Amino acid sequence: MGLLQSPYIRSKKDTRTVGKSRQSIFFIIFTLLMLGGIAGRLAHLQLVEGEKLRQRAESNRIRTIHKQPERGNIFDRHGKLLATTRYPRSVYLWPMAHTKPAWSKVGPLLSKILDIPEKEMVKKLEEKGANSASLVRIARDLSLEEITALKEYENELNDVEIHTEAVRFYNHGQQLAHVLGYTRELSPKQLKKKKEEGYRLGDVIGQMGVERAYEKVLRGEWGGQQLEVNRKGQPIRILGEKQAKPGQDIRLTIDVDLQKAADKALKGYNGSIVAIDPNNGAVLALVSHPTFEPNIFSKQRLSAKEREQLESILLGKNHPLVNRALSGFPPASTYKIVTTTAALESGKFSPNTVLQTYPSYTVGGVTFGEWNHAGFGPLGFTGAMAWSSDTFFYQVGRRVGGPTLIEWSRKFGFGERSGIELVNEEAKGFVPDEKWKRELWKMPWTVGDSINMSIGQGALLTTPLQVAVMFAVPANGGYRVQPHLLKDNEEAKTWRESLNMKPTTIKILHQGLRKVITGGTGTKLNQPTVPPLAGKSGTAEAWQGRVKKNHAWFGAYGPLDKPEIVVVAFTEHSGGGGGSLAGPMVLKVMEEYFQRKYPGKYQKPSTK
Repeated sequence: MGLLQSPYIRSKKDTRTVGKSRQSIFFIIFTLLMLGGIAGRLAHLQLVEGEKLRQRAESNRIRTIHKQPERGNIFDRHGKLLATTRYPRSVYLWPMAHTKPAWSKVGPLLSKILDIPEKEMVKKLEEKGANSASLVRIARDLSLEEITALKEYENELNDVEIHTEAVRFYNHGQQLAHVLGYTRELSPKQLKKKKEEGYRLGDVIGQMGVERAYEKVLRGEWGGQQLEVNRKGQPIRILGEKQAKPGQDIRLTIDVDLQKAADKALKGYNGSIVAIDPNNGAVLALVSHPTFEPNIFSKQRLSAKEREQLESILLGKNHPLVNRALSGFPPASTYKIVTTTAALESGKFSPNTVLQTYPSYTVGGVTFGEWNHAGFGPLGFTGAMAWSSDTFFYQVGRRVGGPTLIEWSRKFGFGERSGIELVNEEAKGFVPDEKWKRELWKMPWTVGDSINMSIGQGALLTTPLQVAVMFAVPANGGYRVQPHLLKDNEEAKTWRESLNMKPTTIKILHQGLRKVITGGTGTKLNQPTVPPLAGKSGTAEAWQGRVKKNHAWFGAYGPLDKPEIVVVAFTEHSGGGGGSLAGPMVLKVMEEYFQRKYPGKYQKPSTK
């Protein structure tokens, strides 16, 4: 019986075995495909996206608290502090804060305490990116009331942290604004350019002045802590710490007391006062009016009054951010130093030349007037300089010619930047020539152009700093100096070059400029409160709209026997004369310098 099998049973067995080998192959292939897919996915995750995923995981586990470096201090030539750092408290958020459910409570509460729109905070967080492991600053310079409120609601303000940070502070405010400049948070446009240099969102940077010129030196290097956090974002332990490296301190050539005296002397006028050492170009004072409050740029939140003040700085019609010490204006009769040099160096005139002066001088049907409308009779170079006779220098300019005047203008440094570190704010000025005349006016250079240039008018433009460099040439015996602001390592550099002028030319300039003070247009500076000085006045024709409002100039140096300071004062659209308005300003600065340096040697200025 056991050997007998029914047909039904056999038929069923045969059905079960049909295609068995194909099923095995299918399952093997399926299994291999599944394993291959998993292996491929693992390979993709590890090899292709491994680094990205690792960083994401690390950002959830490890957070970085960046520590801003302390910016280097700035000192004057005597070690007096000009710019330093203060340490207010600031509010920071973790970038992922606004993506969490708790933000619906944190956001509005934080906005109310800090008086900052919630949208503004979210925008900063989004710019950083939700996966970023760095804190984002939301507000700076917290008040005591704000700190108290934040502490009071501490349990409700998850992912909110308070830290101290370094903020720039300018000890003398407006008085040094155009020298030091200011710092401010990077704009989005600036950040794009500076990211490769290690700048971050919310970082500050020097925007003008010394702060901008020496940004790399003053800035320092960021530091920070790496923290391991739990799933709630709470710190577990410090994994590593890098100390922030402070920026380097720098010492300037500026004398802060002289700067204050110059600022006070210019008060009430738009313009500039510049003081330099004629022997090496060190800038002792550099004032520009109108000025501005640089500390306002360090504030993130402003009162209504401060917002109005900032708007006036940025959009004011008088353009307070413009450094007038480095802006171009017609130099007027101060330029007669160059005309005299060109005349004597060309060989077309001798030191003993005497020319008749007139009420006016006519060339080619055009009449050029004398400033006193009468003339001064026969004059030599020293007398012409003393009285600033226009008709004398018209004759000189006509005979010397444009090319020689242009050549010496450029030798004195006109038409190019002086070399001072504030290159982003400094204008080149302008020296017109025949090429310019033909391109712009489609006309050749004329005698009239030479006559206008001979007295510092026409299209000629120079900066007050360039004019100070010009005065330094006769003061130091014929050298053109490079003005500079950095005192550190000053002795290791060469700051001047010889113009190879004849000794007789320098002598005539020296005598003429002295005569201006003793018996010419600058007698207001002939005072016992200062040593003997030499100088030159200038009054440039200028219009403000349709109203004629002249610019006034005066430059001087002293002591006469061994000059150690040059001071140039310039007033824009003041309507006054160089000798009567700008001259007394120069005197005040000279008195401050000499009274302080040589106490008891000169009479104190009378107080009226």
